[in-house]
Amino acid sequence: MTTHKNFILALLTWVAMAAAAMASAQSAEPVMTLDQAVLKVQQDTGGRVLSAEPHRVDRKLKYFIKVLKPDGHVQKLVVSSEASKNPASGQSTKNPPAKRAGSKEKH
Repeated sequence: MTTHKNFILALLTWVAMAAAAMASAQSAEPVMTLDQAVLKVQQDTGGRVLSAEPHRVDRKLKYFIKVLKPDGHVQKLVVSSEASKNPASGQSTKNPPAKRAGSKEKH
């Protein structure tokens, strides 16, 4: 009878551990929310956020944020919802660098 009690106790322990592991895997919410990403971009750039949208990219959640910087440039940033993937990377969309510096544009 003792063997059955030990077996049942071990089985219940295993089931509880498996349930906890499944629950943590299913509740894998982003480390950073959209609101937090917007706040981070505002603080990092000193600009005003024009738009912010969440997108799934390769099964990962990323936030695409467009910000108007104090110097008047509009910058598009991509912020990962994962903590290790930040800071944001971005590219300015206003006045991109010239392909041939110093050359005049012909019309």
